[in-house]
Amino acid sequence: MKLLRSALFVFVVVCLLPLALPAQDAKSTDPKDRQKAAKQLGERGSSADIPVLAELVKDPVEDVRAEAVNSIVKIATQHSLPPLIEATRDPVPEIQAMAVDGMVNFYYPGYVKSGWTGAVKKFTSNLKDRFRRPDPIVIDPYVTVDPNVVQAIARVVVGGTSMDSRANAARAAGILRDKAALPQLLEALRSRNTTVILESVQAIEKIGDRAVGPSMTFLLRDLDEDVQFAVVQAMGQLLVEEAIPDLVDLAKNSKKKRIRRQSLIALGKMPKPDHRPLFQQYLSDKDNQMRAAAAEGIGRLGNEADRQMIVDAFARERSESPRLSMAFAAVKLGDMTFLPYLLDGLNSTFHRGESRPFLVELARQPEVLNRLYEPLIAGTINQKKELAYVISLSGTRESMEHLEKLTRDSNADVAQEALRALKNLQARVSG
Repeated sequence: MKLLRSALFVFVVVCLLPLALPAQDAKSTDPKDRQKAAKQLGERGSSADIPVLAELVKDPVEDVRAEAVNSIVKIATQHSLPPLIEATRDPVPEIQAMAVDGMVNFYYPGYVKSGWTGAVKKFTSNLKDRFRRPDPIVIDPYVTVDPNVVQAIARVVVGGTSMDSRANAARAAGILRDKAALPQLLEALRSRNTTVILESVQAIEKIGDRAVGPSMTFLLRDLDEDVQFAVVQAMGQLLVEEAIPDLVDLAKNSKKKRIRRQSLIALGKMPKPDHRPLFQQYLSDKDNQMRAAAAEGIGRLGNEADRQMIVDAFARERSESPRLSMAFAAVKLGDMTFLPYLLDGLNSTFHRGESRPFLVELARQPEVLNRLYEPLIAGTINQKKELAYVISLSGTRESMEHLEKLTRDSNADVAQEALRALKNLQARVSG
């Protein structure tokens, strides 16, 4: 019996000792031991280790703090948020950015990619690479963000210890649809750093508060082409009518092709009757995107007398993107025979990103919304998934029963998208 108890004791010690060692090493006087302990705790993945890691976030050695933040991000529970908020105050900009990324990752799982590292030098390189491309992602509307997280990120937007950490925080504010960060984002527009300005403009666009749009118009004449392009795009998305005179001038006179294109696209989102000759002029332009933007503007003007002009332009058109824009315009002008063309666009990997926003806008019309319910249930897998998203943004309370039915679809991906769409629709109509 004694032998059995001794063997059991040895077994327990052998099993528990590896669990206790990292916590012991976290108190070592050797920073390498503390860094190793932080890494091991992250690999273990237990929220019970968060208090130990939270202490390491305050470590005097930079590499230890970085590894601790990295491990807290990996554990990714609600208990991770307080120490990550604390880490946004770290004097090292890369650690600030790691902490911000970790908070975004909690609300948007997968934002921090596998292989993400707590090594400061490697993270610095990854951070600079990130700013070379916009990030279109945002959290779902039904997701509620902790106000303390919002406040911490907003503080980094203007108070980060490097321009990169500020730009990174601005991007995070946009992904989290952080309306409370708008004052800081507007302040960041006055920065002399192009990356900070770009990320702030794009964040404001994602947040979507039209009231702040006029505060960005001064950047329409910015000397940096990337900034000017981003602001022109935001003017269209936020429907900033104060920008219209500048947009008309840019569409006609800018020396940069993409600025002319984007200016006409923006004007097409908020057309005025006196813009009709401008749209007519560009409907036969040699540039695909100019023809597309012109068609959208004519469609949104809503003059049914222009319907035949759009139908004729569609018949002449050979490029798919302008054809989709013309189909959208035709439906806006009352010709529902073009709706199936837009639905077919959802099956195209290349063009569904064009069809979907057109359908989001058109579905605000009751007649169009009612016509979408049949393909929502009986369409292709891609149509079902994309239309679930469309209806989440433009549907009504009556749309809920149709999404509920789709949550029982035989295809698991479709059912999952339908459930997500239903949550977003419920949040929108009850908000």
